[in-house]
Amino acid sequence: MIDIIINLEAEAWEAEFEAQARRAAEATLVAILGETVTTSAATLELGITLSDDETVRALNRDHRGQDKPTNVLSFPLLDGPPGDGAPVSAIPGAPVLLGDVILARETVVREALEQGKSPADHATHLVVHGVLHLLGRDHETEAGAEIMERCEIAVLRDLGLKDPYAESNLSLASALEPP
Repeated sequence: MIDIIINLEAEAWEAEFEAQARRAAEATLVAILGETVTTSAATLELGITLSDDETVRALNRDHRGQDKPTNVLSFPLLDGPPGDGAPVSAIPGAPVLLGDVILARETVVREALEQGKSPADHATHLVVHGVLHLLGRDHETEAGAEIMERCEIAVLRDLGLKDPYAESNLSLASALEPP
């Protein structure tokens, strides 16, 4: 089972994006962990906060030492990538807390316009990206970035969205981080 808690912190987010964010997170979990994640007795729990630049800037400064807003931040609670299948709770019957994903509305909209994408499609991509981080994926190495990018493309395709990297030569880092 999957429990996704959506926190609408900034009013500028369209209410209908909550459902799209939930779908993107679920699709990512199923793509990475398999169909058993939806039928497992263990509940996977994660939070998605739809926030603004001011909040994300403060979090980015306090947790990453970068005093600027960014499009998405992830705060994973797992120690590393899950093994085969879904992660399990150390306490039988307790949910597995994956962590939180936080998006900054103004940065997401600005980047979407710069990249010729709809804000909803770009935000969906960033939810997928953030959930991958919660599952222990990263783009610190070229190999890790390629794996993460392939995962993003596959999940977005399953959601009916275009490959966000196909129309340009954007690297993962340039596509997901502000200048």
